[in-house]
Amino acid sequence: MSLPIIPIIEARGAMEPAVVSALAEPARLRLVLEGGDRAYTRLGVRLADARSRVLSGRLASPYAEAVRQVDRAVARRGAYLLNHSYEWGCTSGAVADPGGGATLLRTLDWPFDGLGRALVVVRQAGAAGDYLSATWPGFAGVLTGLAAGRFAAAINQPPLPYPGWGKAVGWLAARRRVARSRAMPPTHLLRLAFDTCADFADAAALLRTVPVCLPAIFTLAGPGAGEAVVIERTADAAWEPEAPAAANHWASRPGPAGQPRNPSSPARREAMLGLVDRPPGWSLDWVRAPVLVADTRLAMMASPRTGRMLLQGWERTGPATAVLEVG
Repeated sequence: MSLPIIPIIEARGAMEPAVVSALAEPARLRLVLEGGDRAYTRLGVRLADARSRVLSGRLASPYAEAVRQVDRAVARRGAYLLNHSYEWGCTSGAVADPGGGATLLRTLDWPFDGLGRALVVVRQAGAAGDYLSATWPGFAGVLTGLAAGRFAAAINQPPLPYPGWGKAVGWLAARRRVARSRAMPPTHLLRLAFDTCADFADAAALLRTVPVCLPAIFTLAGPGAGEAVVIERTADAAWEPEAPAAANHWASRPGPAGQPRNPSSPARREAMLGLVDRPPGWSLDWVRAPVLVADTRLAMMASPRTGRMLLQGWERTGPATAVLEVG
């Protein structure tokens, strides 16, 4: 059977891109929201969505109105939860591009079935120029993106607080910290970088300095020589590991305190370090264990120098979409 094609959604007009994607792909949006229902139950989604609505109104983000517009367009519970979930696990790295600059390698892992099939690419425009966002319908932030000639970037989730007490306690502690914060969500900060930053240096400076409501790990690749960096962020501080590879633990030494978010994180970063040392050819053949895990839902590589991107959706059963090449 042929695999479905990942759609490219044109959203460079006046309407909010997250609304455009939600209206353009209602079936894929439904897959995402139904995944939330299965994971959290409908009652859980109702409660979490209401809490996320309050949170969205308090955080300092230029995209708070975008989330409200998505909520009105979707007209069902779950839009606020989708836009403020930020529970992604990932592996990413910036490897040398033979023609110069760096190429971003990225997998995104989340245990929701259907996300691989629901994957879309949104072409949107900001003050600094056009860019591509590999995302899901109705999502206003940016998790993975490419701005040709400027940079490519991805966001990873770092360790939870209080690792010795388990994920449930860590998740609740992180939510409590968010409730006390007024800073920007990390996925909105990454969108701000794509919207406003003219080049790799501008994006790196923004991602290093703007306060965020939750810790995050950003991987940034640029079109010029030496333009590859991982930025490990806490609320108001930044660290950079020696090698531009990231999973779901702090890799900088010295750096923030905390154990890996999941047991597979060290092995996934070690595998990505091998790719940094020996850059793969222009294909997704590098997407295999231990970088590939059961929860992988997206695999991507992107070259800001050439503007080329390869992207594929995954589910537990294997590839869920055909490979999309753009540029």
